[in-house]
Amino acid sequence: MGKHHWIRAGRRRDRELFRDRLALPPVLAVLDAHRRLRGPYTAVGTLMRSILPDALRRLPRLGPEHNIEILTTTPELAHLVPPAWTTLEWAAGKGERTRFYSRLHTLNIANGLAEFLRDYLRELGGTHTLVVENVHEADPTDQEFVAVLLRRGDLEGLTVVVGTGTDPVADPPGEITVSLARILGEHAEPLDAPPAETPQEAPAGTEEERARLARAYVEADGCADDPLLLEAYLALPPGERARLHDERAAVLAGQGEFSLLLGAVPYHAEHGGDPSGAGLAALRTAMDHCRGIGLYQAAADLGLRARAIVDRSAQEELWWHFANATGTTLASLGRADEALAVYEEARAATDAPEAHMDLAYGTAMLYARHYPEPRRDYRMARAWMNTAIAIASLLPDPSRRAFHSVFGHNGLALVEVRQNRATEALRMLEEGIARLDRELGPDEHALHRAVLRYNRAQVLGMMGRLEESLRDYLSVVELDPDFPEHHFNVGNILRRLGRHEEAVAAYREALRLSPPFPEAYYNLGDTRLELGDAQGALEDFGYTLELDPAHVDARVNRAALLQQLGRGEEAWRDVTAGLVLAPGNAHLLCLRGQLLAERGEVDEALRALSEALDRDGRLAEAWALRGELAYGGGDLEGAARDLERAVELSDAPEVRFNRAVVYQECGRYGEAVADYEAVLAVADDEESRERLSSCLVALGRS
Repeated sequence: MGKHHWIRAGRRRDRELFRDRLALPPVLAVLDAHRRLRGPYTAVGTLMRSILPDALRRLPRLGPEHNIEILTTTPELAHLVPPAWTTLEWAAGKGERTRFYSRLHTLNIANGLAEFLRDYLRELGGTHTLVVENVHEADPTDQEFVAVLLRRGDLEGLTVVVGTGTDPVADPPGEITVSLARILGEHAEPLDAPPAETPQEAPAGTEEERARLARAYVEADGCADDPLLLEAYLALPPGERARLHDERAAVLAGQGEFSLLLGAVPYHAEHGGDPSGAGLAALRTAMDHCRGIGLYQAAADLGLRARAIVDRSAQEELWWHFANATGTTLASLGRADEALAVYEEARAATDAPEAHMDLAYGTAMLYARHYPEPRRDYRMARAWMNTAIAIASLLPDPSRRAFHSVFGHNGLALVEVRQNRATEALRMLEEGIARLDRELGPDEHALHRAVLRYNRAQVLGMMGRLEESLRDYLSVVELDPDFPEHHFNVGNILRRLGRHEEAVAAYREALRLSPPFPEAYYNLGDTRLELGDAQGALEDFGYTLELDPAHVDARVNRAALLQQLGRGEEAWRDVTAGLVLAPGNAHLLCLRGQLLAERGEVDEALRALSEALDRDGRLAEAWALRGELAYGGGDLEGAARDLERAVELSDAPEVRFNRAVVYQECGRYGEAVADYEAVLAVADDEESRERLSSCLVALGRS
């Protein structure tokens, strides 16, 4: 289990008493992760408020390197770091934003925070303990952060102590990137803390005592787990409870710390004396902020809470805002069925054309993008998107008609791409770009126009029109230079064009502008390998796996590179770990066969190679290696057959040479001559030259 601990007990005080008996390194911080306090990143924000000033004094570079992580988790520290949100979506006018963060964004944030903490702790020196309490009540962002700290291998001096209740830790609904429940089981030692031996607690006696306990519950922002406090709170008349919540909301709002507006303030406001006024206003502020910066689990929770309060007949604008924002947020989380239910309710509530246009677009995206692959239905997606486009064509305002028509066709282009009709998708995108250029002013909808060019670049890249794709990507980089994904895609195209050094520079720029993300390091590793930098590639593949241990391609590439470098035991560990994740991966099975062959376990190697070929019959390396093993076992006919297939798939000189040797030993001198000559046409190989001479002599030729 390692050095981390998972303490379970029904009450926090019992966990604390138990923790005090553990032999732990010095405590860096004790964090309360209860989401009612500050919403998403409650624990992280507490940590950053505690250590950031000292960290920046010791290592000033951490501010610019991790400004996105700091501002996302602890917005009240904005004055200490450079601004983060400088891309086009933040300049878009109301209703013009058409680009939002991926749901993977919070995992990248968590890994960036882990880098920050790693570098700070190395500067401090020694070993440290980080205690994170109430993790079972934490927002998924804090749970994700804890999971990353537990599983990463480069935080050698850190011990994490996780405190939860006794019930299993539940993963949030929808598609998740990291399961804290699984990570806890794999990386932390479970410890059950006994209940503290204390005298029997008696209920509060006097009215004054009960009022004091109830106030204590409210001032703990509803996070206290003492049953006496909760009992006293529930015993208050509703009006008195609401008054206490209003007082507490006012005190917290007056502290001027924005993160309080994401947790405790909306909690108190929705339980105060004006839930449909002050409560909904607080929930809207928090939800819009969280949704805008990619904190979708919190945004969905806030939206659902608001929908339970808002009255459609009296608050129509608010009702529609929460319906639309909550539906799209649920969709972003992979909670497509819940989103569809919101859309269906909204459809039944109105006959307004624009509302139906937006709902049709959202529903189309569910079927084209947000449902998992087996449940996607492109016919339904096309039908709903056509409905949105048809309504858009009837809008009376010319500018809105142009924008929404093009926006709908952009969505339809996605459906075309998913159905392998890239030419039709390209036509739609080009017509959309031309129409907006023709019918809108040069400064209108700048973000969506950049998105259209970006999408056209993607389609051109899929079609193999790489120079045109690169031109489009470079044009959106010029328009939106701080958006990291543009640089990442420029790197991908440059790599495909063989411009590897420029690709490396583009990937590094993407990483400079973003929290760390595994695909950038993986592609960087592949590119550095093309440049002959094996050590650099090894480091990049290794860091890809630090960020995402389930990245199978990085596991394959690192294992192959380790094998080539003669580090067979390390390669074997990667292959074994990879096959746990992907038991049928043909490349891993092929590598397993290769490593077994090097160990002299020929029968096992042949079984692994045959299984690899059952999975992927076009894997030239497996055919070639199986042919070599057959040759070594004296099976010349089998060797020739496998090597012939390998040459069909990969005309590599070494494979042709091996086939020529087999042909030569079979007496098939003419075919051997052809192979040796093919090898010598691309390589000056003395053994091939000598063997060619022998075959020519056997054929009676000089």
